[in-house]
Amino acid sequence: MDLRLLPPLNALRAFEAAARHESFSRAADELFVTHGAVSHQIRALESELGVALFARDGKRVRLTGTGRRYAGEVREALEALARATRGVRGGERERRLVVSMLSSFAARWVTPRIGRFIEAHPQWNLELQSTNDLVDFARDDVDVAIRFGYGRYPGLHAELLLDEIFFPACSPQFNGGRLPAEPAALTQAALLRSEDELWQPWFDAAGLPGQPEPRHGVLYHDSSNLLQAAIAGQGIALVRRSLAMPEITAGRLVRLFDIDGPSPYRYYFICPPQLLQTERVQAFRRWVFDEVARFRRLYEEACETDPPAAATRHAADDAGT
Repeated sequence: MDLRLLPPLNALRAFEAAARHESFSRAADELFVTHGAVSHQIRALESELGVALFARDGKRVRLTGTGRRYAGEVREALEALARATRGVRGGERERRLVVSMLSSFAARWVTPRIGRFIEAHPQWNLELQSTNDLVDFARDDVDVAIRFGYGRYPGLHAELLLDEIFFPACSPQFNGGRLPAEPAALTQAALLRSEDELWQPWFDAAGLPGQPEPRHGVLYHDSSNLLQAAIAGQGIALVRRSLAMPEITAGRLVRLFDIDGPSPYRYYFICPPQLLQTERVQAFRRWVFDEVARFRRLYEEACETDPPAAATRHAADDAGT
């Protein structure tokens, strides 16, 4: 076999992803390249092969019969290459624990706590991947994912990890320390916007039906950056309990009103069924569920006791002391 006749690997990866999604845009998102780069790779591949792999209809694409057959064979070849690579890595891979999660959850919830896991399990080389992209366990070298969603993950082991609620919060120095005294005052306040934390469901819960989403100001794509803007006094943010409680108990943020906004999403612990019983995944599962139980207790204490005492306990606990 003359391996010089093989198309470039990047072109085959682009084609396989585009064939699986039947979308150049989704393939580009998965591969972290532009739509144009995927289109260019596939046109070059079609030119080299001398056949059309996709039929174009405006911005939509669909596989041709030849493209569909070729996609199946390319996928098998790439999977065989991935298996061979894993086999070579062998024991070294068994010592790695790769966990994927949302960037904001990794920064604000996991990172302050992860030292306890590392101390208890020095035998694992932990790798935390912070990404908002969904994991494809069949292709990505990932053991566990923590995702914020509806819990529908066909073919995977999925356990509810943590419920979520939303509420408004701001810096204690916001507006010179003159904070809103009632929910209706928010209609005239500087509200920070986010793609994930929408104000309208909270307005409904607060008895302000029909109050529209804010349309002006910076739109934050990352919840961690949204929190930082609120801490800096830039406005009032609708925050997630899981991300904001350390800032509230430390006094960097103040929760406004005792009104919870519903969240359609929850955090889930996800992994392939065949990995669930591995020692490294079981160790991480025990640790993260223990941390969630600890977080719930601290949250309940913060709601029931005076803020300074709760803040001291929470800060000490997050520091691992």
